[in-house]
Amino acid sequence: MAPPRRASVLIMFESAELGHSIDKERYEREEPELRHALLTAQYELVKSAKFSVVILIGGVDGAGKGETLNLLNEWMDPRHIQTNAMRPVGDELYGRPQMWRFWRVLPPKGRIAIFVGSWYSQPLIKRVYGEIKPGKLDQQLEEILRFERMLSDEGTLILKYWLHLSKDGQRRRFKALAKSKATAWRVNDTDWKHLAMYKRFQRVSEHLLRTTSTAEAPWVVVEGSDERYRNLTIGTSVLAGLRKRLDQVTRPTRPTAPPMIRALDGVSVLDRLDLGQKVDKVAYGDELGTLQGELNRLTRTRRFEKLSVVAVFEGCDAAGKGGAIRRVTQALDARQYDVIPIAAPTDEEKSRPYLWRFWRQLPERGRLAVFDRSWYGRVLVERIERYCSDGDWARAYGEINDFEQQLVDADTVVVKFWLQISKDEQLRRFEERKATAFKQHKITDEDWRNRDKWDLYNVAVCEMFDRTSTDLAPWTLVEANDKYFARLKVLRTLVRTIEAAL
Repeated sequence: MAPPRRASVLIMFESAELGHSIDKERYEREEPELRHALLTAQYELVKSAKFSVVILIGGVDGAGKGETLNLLNEWMDPRHIQTNAMRPVGDELYGRPQMWRFWRVLPPKGRIAIFVGSWYSQPLIKRVYGEIKPGKLDQQLEEILRFERMLSDEGTLILKYWLHLSKDGQRRRFKALAKSKATAWRVNDTDWKHLAMYKRFQRVSEHLLRTTSTAEAPWVVVEGSDERYRNLTIGTSVLAGLRKRLDQVTRPTRPTAPPMIRALDGVSVLDRLDLGQKVDKVAYGDELGTLQGELNRLTRTRRFEKLSVVAVFEGCDAAGKGGAIRRVTQALDARQYDVIPIAAPTDEEKSRPYLWRFWRQLPERGRLAVFDRSWYGRVLVERIERYCSDGDWARAYGEINDFEQQLVDADTVVVKFWLQISKDEQLRRFEERKATAFKQHKITDEDWRNRDKWDLYNVAVCEMFDRTSTDLAPWTLVEANDKYFARLKVLRTLVRTIEAAL
């Protein structure tokens, strides 16, 4: 029979309540060597820029989280350390997903980011206070696990430390701080309140640690009562993590994705599109004005202030994405939207997880973000042109679905358009661009190279539809041989989707 839950709590923190200590003589002997080794490893990290490091410092109030943060900045070069003291969520989110504020401060390769107060803080506090049920906590922890797995897959070294004190140890710590005028400010009413809730905090913390201690990002529980023991333990652990990764000759083998296979009968969802649909110029002008007026009206309502919109435009080269986007923005107040053109990633963007550059562009409530190409580049151009590994694009489908799920959960309307034209129509437009002086900038050698891989891209596009068109964020396929028809379908879909959300 399995032991009762209470027993498992005791086992979880038992090794952190043994009274671990380091005498002064040993500390003074080992500290200089450890500091030198840590600094050396940090400079190797900076020079090589092989990976980034994320250090989470959590645990019991009074166990030394602030002191540990200061220690790491003292023992290493603080110029290459990014300190993030994350406070409870406030108005800074402006309707964006909870993880937005953490994505914004992820470190580039070669740097270390320390989080005191992390993505675990809110779920823990909310569960302890009864604001969320156990099922909701587990759902949030599973989302965190997927986030950390993605960071690890992108090469980030994640080190997680939980500083622990027994209830008596915490009480003694608070009394000692409160007794001195110099430190009394560090203990407030909330700290004493949480001390009274110690058993509940311990129970929820035990569940959190057990659920989220993984092979790629395990928790290290450290007894916090003796400062010297705490310092050497964490310093040694950080050094070991850095050295192991720095000394690694090659990264672990990545999974190999199966080869692309076109439907055996040669028919795809793109083949079923009726690309011959047309709208005459007069009818186009009439409906365009009506739809633009309706879109403008919807985005000026009071209810729209509680939403945000992310519109994604993908499609064949020369399919008319730019023209469709302009007909959307013509209907809007320029102060209300951003058009975000996505090109090849910069060096800054390459140094962080690939979704970072999209997370940081998310709109606040009452605004629209229009992405001219998007995060789907990972499963299209990066896949076909082999700019990333098989493992990178193969896992991207799930990561993208998680990303869009978080957007929808934060009351963001996600609308995704794929503009499709025939191969013959693409050739006609390419030749037209080549022959027209003011359009020549639109045609590049890369466009011609992509055209040579038309069939490969079609297979990848159809797989993308299959794996990322969800109830929450479906794809809208736009027949774009006729530009008038395509622009009206885009506007009609956008109006209908926003109207339904309101």
